[in-house]
Amino acid sequence: MAADSDKYMKAPITRRQDYSPTLWSVWMNPPETLAFKAGQYVAFGVENHDKVLERAFSIVSSPYEPELEFFIERVPEGALSPKLYELQAGDAVFMRRKAKGVFNIDVKSGHSQHFLVSTVTGIAPYISMVRTLALDLKEGRLAQPFRLVILQGVSKSNEFGYDKELIKAADEYPWLTYIPTISRPWEDPEWSGERGRVDDLVRKYADSLKLTPSDTTIYLCGNPGMIVNARDIMRRCGFEHAAIKEETYWAPGEGEVEY
Repeated sequence: MAADSDKYMKAPITRRQDYSPTLWSVWMNPPETLAFKAGQYVAFGVENHDKVLERAFSIVSSPYEPELEFFIERVPEGALSPKLYELQAGDAVFMRRKAKGVFNIDVKSGHSQHFLVSTVTGIAPYISMVRTLALDLKEGRLAQPFRLVILQGVSKSNEFGYDKELIKAADEYPWLTYIPTISRPWEDPEWSGERGRVDDLVRKYADSLKLTPSDTTIYLCGNPGMIVNARDIMRRCGFEHAAIKEETYWAPGEGEVEY
């Protein structure tokens, strides 16, 4: 079976970087430009009998970059992610020709502050947002920056993936704050940063950084349990439903892609 060329294009992998036994980034260079906005996703996968086994992945790269970048987690029981884990530079995936999603920076509300909360690979759309905002400001497409506060939770510090990039960016850009936290400090004794699950920290940082319902949009991306808990906490803090944006990451390879 050949994948439907009207729906898919073959995207070669140009580079790969591993962070831990289950987390890695890949860069792809599809034959046609994929139009997307920071925060959107695209589905890709591999041939599996008579169809493409695929799932949706948030795009890490900025729309201004020449290649597409993705941050992937291998789930042992997943249908797709173990197959993707085997792929190296020179291999290719079948990628949808259209990006989708509405998990973009909220410009409609007029809010000047954006609280971006994630677990592990849920950081992906926020990287795209940071890179894009930095370029828009530098190249004059945007006059005033938004304030971005990123809270990223992982089990151990080798799972952040993009912490060095975000720490450097936060040092360089006054509009960016980055808070990495680990939930298993007993397995990571050298870690000296924040500790605890993001669910337990969202209220603390919303209060201490004055991220108020009147001028802040909340973004939740990653583990479904975290999203439910953090949403409930933020609602109790006075945030309206419309001020909370969500992107749920289910186990890689599980469930059908709606496209």
